[in-house]
Amino acid sequence: MAEPRRADQGARAGRILDAAKDLLLRWGYRRVTIDEIAKHAGVGKGTVYLHWRTREQLFLAVGAREAVEMIEAVVAAMRADPAEITLHRYMRRFFVEAMRRPVLRAIFTRDDETLGRFLSSPSRRPLESAKLVASREYLGVLIEHDLLREGLRPEDLDYSLPTIVFGFFAIEPLLPPGTALGLEDKADHLADTLRRTFEPAAPPATADLATAAAKVIEIFERLAREYQDAARGITGE
Repeated sequence: MAEPRRADQGARAGRILDAAKDLLLRWGYRRVTIDEIAKHAGVGKGTVYLHWRTREQLFLAVGAREAVEMIEAVVAAMRADPAEITLHRYMRRFFVEAMRRPVLRAIFTRDDETLGRFLSSPSRRPLESAKLVASREYLGVLIEHDLLREGLRPEDLDYSLPTIVFGFFAIEPLLPPGTALGLEDKADHLADTLRRTFEPAAPPATADLATAAAKVIEIFERLAREYQDAARGITGE
């Protein structure tokens, strides 16, 4: 009996998240209420609160679910090609995957029309954390295997790396209408900037990449589980 019940709760939580995401993208954060989400999901208002205590926690879960999808795409690429763990290739894929997911795109580009007051809420911080972008643990593996420029330490990138990466997101609403750059082109510019700034001139050895990839994948799989927990809500389903 427990398994069917957990499956039902998980499916119900999924419907609520789907409804919250749909309304968020259609109406914007300011207009979306728990009442409307419940109605859209076909559940009672109290049922929503069985999963998430506040509206902010619910919308964090919406973003966390997209973060899980993004990380899973990153990990799949790393499994297919260990060279994807290098900083410039990982951040290229991070940028593309985030920009293809509407809630993450709204968060990283600071889309006030969509997210409104959620952008100033502490609830959104886990979705903008340095841990999601590039944790010190990940950077430590790159350094251990000579995949970053000699002399760099993980803490040396605490300011410069997110400044560059978030700058590529933040510039989106400021770009002139005639800018003829597609998403892949923008990602290429980001990758080239990071490669020239932080990585050694010589390409990494294949053996080093394979060894480092196993460690990096473990880090990102752990991170995906953390965001999955955030997406599941109070019930843990």
